[in-house]
Amino acid sequence: MSQRAKIYQPVKTAMQSGKARTKFWILEFNKSNYNKDFVMGWTSSSNTDEQIKLKFETQEQAIAYAKQNNIQFDLITHKKNKLIIKAYADNFLNNV
Repeated sequence: MSQRAKIYQPVKTAMQSGKARTKFWILEFNKSNYNKDFVMGWTSSSNTDEQIKLKFETQEQAIAYAKQNNIQFDLITHKKNKLIIKAYADNFLNNV
């Protein structure tokens, strides 16, 4: 069975004001099929790899780790937001 993972950089959520938790890269294994116990309502899986999240400082380190350990991966990148610096007075320039 070959392992498949995704490598991504977390994005800032709406509940965060800073970007402290978005600077690292994560290698996370893909979810597998679950078994459901209809009597108890529990779910189970025989694959515990999906519980693993590895953090890396750079994208290159995450890719190198995946290649070194023969892990197939999908690289997910996000578009960077452009920071437009404005003065508070700019909010009122068009309200004439």
